[in-house]
Amino acid sequence: MQSVDRAVSVLEILAQRGEAGVSEIAAELDVHKSTAFRLLGSLEARGLVEQTADRGNYRLDFGIVRLASTVTHRMDITQQGWPVCERLAEDIGETVNIGVLKEYYAVNLYQVRGPAAVGAHNWVGRLTPSYATSSGKALLAHLTVEERDKLLASGMTKQTPHTITTRSKLEKNLAEVRDRGYALALEELEIGLHAMAAPIRSADGKVIAAISASGPAYRFTEENMRKLSPTLVAGAEEISERMGYFAG
Repeated sequence: MQSVDRAVSVLEILAQRGEAGVSEIAAELDVHKSTAFRLLGSLEARGLVEQTADRGNYRLDFGIVRLASTVTHRMDITQQGWPVCERLAEDIGETVNIGVLKEYYAVNLYQVRGPAAVGAHNWVGRLTPSYATSSGKALLAHLTVEERDKLLASGMTKQTPHTITTRSKLEKNLAEVRDRGYALALEELEIGLHAMAAPIRSADGKVIAAISASGPAYRFTEENMRKLSPTLVAGAEEISERMGYFAG
């Protein structure tokens, strides 16, 4: 663990300074120069740092970009999506979220409450079973069967009496999601809660997130959701375009 901590510290030093020599890094870490050299050698072998040609100092290499890419696109989604979320929350009148998959779970990155959503849940950062949420189903629908098998290998447990817990029923539901362009969750996560979600794509066409609208079942009925679904789908398409995706 000490070596890991020191390696991370080296990356932080180079991020702050731009570049630094072995002696500087050793002094900063309070270790012998040979220890600092070994740490830099390991990081260099992984493509995380490189040695400058002219001065012999070290700086961060492009391997850092590879590691950070899965996080940066999530940051981009929030940045590009918030204006659309603000507008949709007003147009639909319910809480709007942007969510992504995190292994078995769907997790929301950004939320805007609609004018009728007084006292609504704060879903940001909350891990929810992907198969029981509209965002999760919008994302699961665009994975391969093999990818879904891996994510759902531990099984599906009932969150409410309405939760889908068999793979055959889920696969049928996900096929419908792909056909109509959006997912519905009717009291599948919580009794009294309805939600719908549409997929967001990256520049290469891959589904990387979902935008959802959720509200109380007595107000946000299935009939209302279906009427409002074109508005949500259009919002998802707008964010996708902001991310660089253009449908053919």
